[in-house]
Amino acid sequence: MARRKITPAVSKRIDIKVKPTGIFSHSDRRLFAITLAITVVAGIFHNSGGNPIIAFGFAGVALATLASLVGRSVEALGDRMGSRATGVLQSCLGNLPQLFVILFSLKAGLYEVAKATIVGSILANVLLVMGLAFLVGGIKHGRQLFNAQASKQLALLLTLSVLALAIPTLTSTLHTPAANHERVITVVVSVLLLLLFVASLPDTLRHEADEAGVAGSALALEAKSAEEHHGEWPLQVAIGILTLTVISAAFVSEWFVAALTPAIDLMGISPVFAGLIIVAIAGNAAENLVAIKLAISNKSDYALQVILQSPVQVAISVAPIVALTAPLVGATTFTLVLSPLLLAVLFMASIATALVVIDGYSTWFKGAILLVLYMAIATAFWWG
Repeated sequence: MARRKITPAVSKRIDIKVKPTGIFSHSDRRLFAITLAITVVAGIFHNSGGNPIIAFGFAGVALATLASLVGRSVEALGDRMGSRATGVLQSCLGNLPQLFVILFSLKAGLYEVAKATIVGSILANVLLVMGLAFLVGGIKHGRQLFNAQASKQLALLLTLSVLALAIPTLTSTLHTPAANHERVITVVVSVLLLLLFVASLPDTLRHEADEAGVAGSALALEAKSAEEHHGEWPLQVAIGILTLTVISAAFVSEWFVAALTPAIDLMGISPVFAGLIIVAIAGNAAENLVAIKLAISNKSDYALQVILQSPVQVAISVAPIVALTAPLVGATTFTLVLSPLLLAVLFMASIATALVVIDGYSTWFKGAILLVLYMAIATAFWWG
């Protein structure tokens, strides 16, 4: 009897799949305990009127753990529908904690913080997280290869999305006849980007497992989930935990923003720096840590897909949703018009992303250069 040949794709699937370990695994229980403890402490500091820096710090950590729990709940729902459907759910729900922070910032009148957070979320992924992944992966494993075609596709999507986001800023900065209609242009661009995002979702459900769609390839999502060795949650449990987590994230986001201004005043940093660096990192910390762990595990292909999908989703879904829903929180004049320096670093990040993935391999030195660029940008915004 002829032996069945195992193809590389099948080998990948076998390598990354992990059997369920019960309803709640050890990592699930640990995540529940940490999230509950940190959230309770954040709530105590928020309501006690204590040191705003400590309150801000605990709220930021609570937000990161809640974002991780949102992602875990989405994965649990995806267990019932497959990894491709998980990608769609992750695209639609995974950025909710970050979205709440931006909307509460707008409600508080912190328009520049909101804009800086949108830009900072993109920069943090493609410069900080990709830099760390390349650095630690390269130090441990040397040169790491990845799917150049899939990575170039995501880099291209990011660049095109950034170009679309730049339209309101360019019309204002160049003093075109449309400069007096910034809000209208923002709405039109946002609607077009959201339509593009919605149009990409059916393709995510259809494309091959090793392709890199906006919502993530099936194999990348499986690899990401396997890194945490999760259990298998019943559907009702997953829905209940997701609902409770989203509600909690809304409250914690409000606490986070409430402590933001007094905390940065005491620390002597600018609101723009806080949005670009601190808020952006806190809102997506959990997923970023998973991507770095994938790189350490020598799964650089999957790590890069997880890293690059997030900024694409920010550009074509988070930013447009913020712009369209801003009037609901009283920010009727909010636009996507950025400062010249914010626009410039956004272009720099997209160009740097395209350049480092074009050859299909990563090294520790590439990662170090990305980190240097990120720190240089952070320094430039320290004073505002």
